[in-house]
Amino acid sequence: MSRVHDMGGRWGDGAVRPEPDGIARFAEDWHPRALALTLAAGALGAWSIDAARHARESLAPADYARFSYYEKWLAALADLLVARGMVSAAELRDGPAETETAPAPHPRRLAAADVDRTLARRAPYSRPGPAPAFAPGDRVRTRLPARNAFIPGGHTRLPGYAAGQVGRVVISHGPHILPDANAHGLGEAAEPLYTVAFDAADLWGVAERAGDEVTADLWQSYLAPA
Repeated sequence: MSRVHDMGGRWGDGAVRPEPDGIARFAEDWHPRALALTLAAGALGAWSIDAARHARESLAPADYARFSYYEKWLAALADLLVARGMVSAAELRDGPAETETAPAPHPRRLAAADVDRTLARRAPYSRPGPAPAFAPGDRVRTRLPARNAFIPGGHTRLPGYAAGQVGRVVISHGPHILPDANAHGLGEAAEPLYTVAFDAADLWGVAERAGDEVTADLWQSYLAPA
């Protein structure tokens, strides 16, 4: 898969400038509302987090390049809502149609009083599944190209910069939902998940310091013995 969002190792995009104290902050007054709207819509259960990520990745390249972070979130949310029949394109453009009676609240509506408890509960993605084929210390090679094996051009969590590279398994996390299937409504297809370490010089051609590593969480179907 090659989309505009897969930016790792690309030249010309400028430096990454972390917040001085490591805490991200809302840059505009509407950013908290964009986050709240995305969380509230996601709580309705019409799509998974993997489908939401795929929707953001699938924005038109020109839009993805010019949109800010939360503009990407809102544009993808609009696409999901229309695709699931929850609103129409006309309603997004013109506002909701006037009706004599207000619609009944959605049964999964996320009330303001429940937000903290819901976020604290999180949504574990570990599931029962097959035994791991690799163990910490094993050398593995990632799939080349970085692609979705189910859907051409579909969602995958294997970054392009790590495709075809040899790394070392650091942690075996056990079976987890496979995003490549879950993003497209093909079921959870749980399989073992690993943290894999790569030599930074292998990925970028040169490392900031000798011995620097890059780690990525990768599913078993992305990997083969090296």
